[in-house]
Amino acid sequence: MKILVTGGLGFIGSHTVVELQAQGYDVVVVDNLSNSTLEVLQGIEAISGIKPAFENVDLRDKSAIQRFFSAYTDIKGVIHFAASKAVGESIENPLLYYENNLSSLIYLLQQLQEKSEVSFIFSSSCTVYGQAEYMPITENAPIQEAFSPYGNTKQIGEEIIRDVAKVSGINAILLRYFNPIGAHESNMIGELPIGIPQNLVPFITQTAMGIRQQLSVFGNDYDTVDGTCVRDYIHVVDLAQAHVVALKRLLEGANEDKVEVYNVGTGKGSSVLEVINAFEKVSQQKLPYQIVARREGDITEAFANTDKVYEKLGWKASKTLEESLLSAWIWENKIRSK
Repeated sequence: MKILVTGGLGFIGSHTVVELQAQGYDVVVVDNLSNSTLEVLQGIEAISGIKPAFENVDLRDKSAIQRFFSAYTDIKGVIHFAASKAVGESIENPLLYYENNLSSLIYLLQQLQEKSEVSFIFSSSCTVYGQAEYMPITENAPIQEAFSPYGNTKQIGEEIIRDVAKVSGINAILLRYFNPIGAHESNMIGELPIGIPQNLVPFITQTAMGIRQQLSVFGNDYDTVDGTCVRDYIHVVDLAQAHVVALKRLLEGANEDKVEVYNVGTGKGSSVLEVINAFEKVSQQKLPYQIVARREGDITEAFANTDKVYEKLGWKASKTLEESLLSAWIWENKIRSK
């Protein structure tokens, strides 16, 4: 069964391709290499023994997407990762995010709605909840006003998918995941940000390597255990496996609604300082950091209630924060030793 993975050479996408191939799916990867490299394709092949089909396509190019689907007529499922994903960058350059994240989704769905039936997994985010009133966050928590253009694109993306699913053969699962970190146990693929990292853990590992002078902790006056922001950090392989389970549910027709929503996290929140302490413990490295002013777009706290994803999909995270951080540190050491 042929599955399209957009953004399939990115951090989460590449790990998901590995898990799909392990389950026997025939994967086609689309990526424009804006935040990834072809070396990732080699890593996927080294792990799985299978080199997935790859097409360099920019999903903002409507005609290129049309040509792709003319060549690949037998796509049965799509996992859509391709999007820009940094909160801070989206505040600085909102039009980039609206164009990239929304036009690409629209053009993709325009092709998929021509099919009699197709399964669609959307890479959504816990940012759709804004600052939720209650913790842990359930799927029934109200969608709050977005704190950033990035979060807004995820809210709008979900709305677009719901509307299109009503009038087409598209069945969809929206996976609202929290903060993916870590690397594959083979050490062949992992998080590889181009330029200055926008996420906490790669900035931590690069600081520990001496690539960055020090880590900035944005605010220590939040209403949390130690004043720093709290997030739910999930190992990327656990997250990748959730995508495969969700896709299988749709392909087998086990979904109860045309569009279903699931939180994907560990169910446990960790503050920035707790992450730093855990990293120092597993890496045996002292991390230089300083407390600076709060960053626009950051919410105080977010961690998942995972009851629904366990009940309906039988999935739950298996790896600890320490295991995730250690894998990220091992990966950082590998890529810097090249």
